[in-house]
Amino acid sequence: MATTNPTKRSARSAPSTSRSDAGKTSATASKAIGQTAGKDAPLKEDIRLLGRLLGEVLREQEGDEVFDVVETIRQTAVQFRRESDAKAGAELDKLLKKLTRDQTNSVVRAFSYFSHLANIAEDQHHNRRRRAHLLAGSEAQPGSVAYALSRLDDAGVSGTQVRNFLKDALVSPVLTAHPTEVQRKSILDAEREIARLVAERDLPLTPKELRHNTELLRARIATLWQTRMLRYTKLTVADEIENALSYYRITFLRELPALYDDIEAEIDSQFPARGKARVAAELPPYLQMGSWIGGDRDGNPNVNAATMQHALKRQSTTIFDYYLEEVHTLGAELSISTLMVDASPELLALAAASPDHSEHRADEPYRRALIGVYARLAATARALGVVNILRQEVGAAAPYAGPADCVAELDVLVASLQAHHGAALVKPRLAGLKRAVEIFGFHLATLDMRQSSDIHERVLADLFNKAQVEADYAGLSEERKIALLLGELAKPRLLHSPYLAYSDETNSELEILRTAREIRRRYGERAIRNYIISHTETLSDLLEVLLLQKETGLLHIEGNQLKELDLMVIPLFETIPDLRCAAEIMRGWLKLPQVKTLINKQGKLQEVMLGYSDSNKDGGFLTSNWELYKAENQLVELFNEAGVKLRLFHGRGGTVGRGGGPSYQAILAQPPGTVNGQIRLTEQGEIIASKFSNPEIGRRNLELLVAATLEASLMPATGDAKEARKIAEFESVMEELSERAYRAYRNLVYETPGFTDYFFAATPIAEIAQLNIGSRPASRKATQRIEDLRAIPWGFSWGQCRLLFPGWYGFGSAVSGWLADAGNAKENARRLATLKAMCKEWPFFAALLSNMDMVLSKTDLAVASRYAGLVADRKLRNTIFGRITDEHERTSSVLSSITGSKERLTANPLLARSIKNRFAYLDPLNHLQVELIKRHRATLAAKRAPEERVQRGIHLTINGVAAGLRNTG
Repeated sequence: MATTNPTKRSARSAPSTSRSDAGKTSATASKAIGQTAGKDAPLKEDIRLLGRLLGEVLREQEGDEVFDVVETIRQTAVQFRRESDAKAGAELDKLLKKLTRDQTNSVVRAFSYFSHLANIAEDQHHNRRRRAHLLAGSEAQPGSVAYALSRLDDAGVSGTQVRNFLKDALVSPVLTAHPTEVQRKSILDAEREIARLVAERDLPLTPKELRHNTELLRARIATLWQTRMLRYTKLTVADEIENALSYYRITFLRELPALYDDIEAEIDSQFPARGKARVAAELPPYLQMGSWIGGDRDGNPNVNAATMQHALKRQSTTIFDYYLEEVHTLGAELSISTLMVDASPELLALAAASPDHSEHRADEPYRRALIGVYARLAATARALGVVNILRQEVGAAAPYAGPADCVAELDVLVASLQAHHGAALVKPRLAGLKRAVEIFGFHLATLDMRQSSDIHERVLADLFNKAQVEADYAGLSEERKIALLLGELAKPRLLHSPYLAYSDETNSELEILRTAREIRRRYGERAIRNYIISHTETLSDLLEVLLLQKETGLLHIEGNQLKELDLMVIPLFETIPDLRCAAEIMRGWLKLPQVKTLINKQGKLQEVMLGYSDSNKDGGFLTSNWELYKAENQLVELFNEAGVKLRLFHGRGGTVGRGGGPSYQAILAQPPGTVNGQIRLTEQGEIIASKFSNPEIGRRNLELLVAATLEASLMPATGDAKEARKIAEFESVMEELSERAYRAYRNLVYETPGFTDYFFAATPIAEIAQLNIGSRPASRKATQRIEDLRAIPWGFSWGQCRLLFPGWYGFGSAVSGWLADAGNAKENARRLATLKAMCKEWPFFAALLSNMDMVLSKTDLAVASRYAGLVADRKLRNTIFGRITDEHERTSSVLSSITGSKERLTANPLLARSIKNRFAYLDPLNHLQVELIKRHRATLAAKRAPEERVQRGIHLTINGVAAGLRNTG
């Protein structure tokens, strides 16, 4: 990419052998795929083409002068990056400072859009390489279900075991809001069209078709240039809901059902002796979508009962729109006549019940039956509040009582076709529609509810006080709280009275729970079934939510016995102290007789959520990962003792500091017994767009989750006593390293005077808080304390200044200190050998180092030093940044000693090249961001009104850097 010009015109950039310029068909790209030396040639061609077209648009839209400025900056930045040329660096700095305000924003947009276009080209190349492997017969690549099934077969796992496993499994990616998604939906839509056109160029196109494709690409890039990149109004929860729903239309609605078919075909192929029969009717939907958007109230005052209702209505509208369109299309396709082939009595009865009595379709029972299905779906949609149904149904019909009734009628069509020489007609659309109804129901995705434990405490304190049960609930000891809560749970009467006045907070929280009950009644039990408690610190935090469910009809009681719970109570353990208390709190929970009854009704299953973001902000990268690992092991042991199945919900973010990184490796690196067929994990920020805005990539990412869950759950344990001793030794080393890393991290972040001031000055955190990128405030409280800052803007800010501090700080001090304390050279060598063995033989440690390696490859101290210059206090600046640079050197050094490689990402050369080549285009954005922040803050310090153009420039650079780094949130 560094050799590519994002703005040059055709005559100066693209060689004559380019697909776009030579007029060759794109079959040449297919040939290049198979050549080891040239396998990245199509990627370079795509980037060169997109860069050239962006340059042409820039010249056309902004003129020669701006084009030449951008080109000069690009060449200087490339020279500086390639050659570490100090003169080039000074020249780059001089060029950027000379820019006018108008030129500044044009330069920022040019480099930002190049990052966006490079992302599109790289995604297309990933798809291209995957198809090349498939064409070469290499379907069983790591991360594919075929690979997982092959490994399981080799390990002696049978097809029956796999099928039985999937009957009880749940794999659920949960979309959260986009607090780091700095792209507008209009931008994302335009980029998806560009991606489609780039993919089209791999087809055998005639010269005329290729020219037409190029013209369309130029037009779409021009549209992109003329579309406002930023939001000028605050993003609302309703906006976030619509953003999320767009990914269902693009990817999930079609790709999920298709993935089920592929997985079932792979099972039949891998286990042919026992897998001749299709298993579609046998396997329930084990891969389901979840959402927090509209139900996550923690720290977001904009989420309430109305947003929950709106979320389900929009979700329901989305899925019914899809069903109705598919049924309508299916009716056009299934023109089968009984004059040509028989149909089953059940199908004929379904056709007879249809409101369609046209003579023209008297012999076409499938069409008549589908017209009836359409009418029932339309009636159901209207009953659930869906409006603007595009096609009016033929006649009235009764709504479905639930999705199962719709599936039953579709099954009638399937069975009739299969029994009368029409099996080939099932798969193209009918099978996918039926599977979609099974997966998405009438609710589309399960909406989780989340609230902070301190809110629950305040609401119950209000209820207890007004009911004259306890005047100071919050002041009670933990033991007395538990006793009071258990006592109230055993009483049939309610605390709440419609004749008493309560706080607005109490009324709002109770109304939200009542709304959840109504949503479940309207849309089905899967619509809402989880209640997550943030900041779970005590057993009473869980019991409080039980009592609140009792108050709102969600906890069912007979006499004084708890019978069944509608919403599973799920603790979220976030900070380091919380993680260390997790097993003990859950031990108390599982021991309660009342809770045992409820858990039995849940299928002897209990979910626990673990927070990666706050534990990292609290204790640093190494300690966060280690405490999560330990908590998982302790929970597995505890739940096994109790005979209860554990489902872990991983609250991962985009950055490595927030639990990000490759999902496949992350799942396989989980401690033994922690997956067990049950896993939920959050998908957040710009990661949602990068994973699911392209259908092919989205399907691949969904398959990765299933494949990893199969492997992590079903692969037989191979360890013997010797292996157990080795892992125990590794864990002992990790405990020592974690304690050292924790001290180093806490000492800098929480114990060094002035660190908070440094952070707020040396990162664009204040400017990020002003971006309209989410409905949630950047801080939980109106303070500048690190403790109150949400983990998302914390990580996002460190990414912008190119330090990515949360993804590595503390590791160098921990390892170097541990090695230095060896006492002699022999022991030092033994300890280093142990670390190397941990990297090679322990998946947990290998994944940790791999993620840190990636973060360090994106870290740039030279750029970060420019941000440090924003700190006015020179002594503070030198002290803090000096400590950070020293730790970076230590971390890089010890990582190289452990892995044996001085270079970053030697195991992933494609990513290494991508990151290295991007730096030349990120550097100007970072340098400009610093200059614009200086101007902006100087204006504020002078108590003058901020300049809109400067603010816009800052926000544009934030967009560009986020796009260039790809996982900054």
